[in-house]
Parts: sequence; structure tokens; C-alpha cells
Amino acid sequence: MINDKGEILTFTITQASDDDRTPLKQKRCLDKIFGKLFADKDYIGKDLVKMLFIDRIQLITNMKNNMKNPLMTLSYKILLRKKSVIETVNDALKNICQVEHSRHRSFGNFLSNMVSGLIAYSFLPKKPQIKFPTQNTNQICLF
Repeated sequence: MINDKGEILTFTITQASDDDRTPLKQKRCLDKIFGKLFADKDYIGKDLVKMLFIDRIQLITNMKNNMKNPLMTLSYKILLRKKSVIETVNDALKNICQVEHSRHRSFGNFLSNMVSGLIAYSFLPKKPQIKFPTQNTNQICLF
């Protein structure tokens, strides 16, 4: 998981055969995460949305074709189109920080390579980020 500035908040290493949603169901992955979580359509599930909502996380996704379209603000729609930033972060981790390497002879070597790649990414001067300008005014909003 990353924030809008491209900084890594948390990560989980799973096997290739695991479902992408399994780390979200573990409490240790979401201990210090709160706010809004933007995800693909595949993450939709009533149980998952309810569990995340209890943990102070609002799951925002596009709707599948057979679902009702909920009311969504324009800023959420814009941010849903920016999900490609996570793929850019994955690409930077693999190609610049050389995290992807499949020929480790021991688990210790794998972990040291992974941690050193994550540390190298945190020191990159330009991380992929979402530039979402907000305008602060002194106007009073009435609903």
C-alpha cells in the first residue's frame, strides 16, 4: 500500500497462488492504515467492505456491470483513474531498486535483498505520486 506521495505505507510478501485480498483480511496489515482505499473491481465483497469499514477504511472501487451505480464525488472518480501509480511503484521497485530476483539460495539472502530494495526506494528523489490540487478558500459551504 502506498499513499498519494508514492511512499510505501505497508507491504506483504505472499505466494503467487494466494488471493490478493488475503492480506487485507489480516489485522496486522491494517493496524496503522485509515482513510480511503482505492482498488480494482475484483476487491468488491460485502464482507470485506464491512470489515474494512469497521477498521476505519473506506473501500472505493468502480462498480461491476451488474451492480447499481452509487453516488460518487468527482474527486473519487478522478482518483480511481490514478490507480496506475501503484504499477509505476512496482516497476520502480523491480527495475531501479532490483527487488525482483528469483535465484536466492537462502531465505536470509532473499530478505536482505527485499529490505535493501525497499530502503533504496524510500531514498529515491522522485517517486511516482498523484498531484491532486486542492483549493483552500474562506467561503462557507452550506448543504
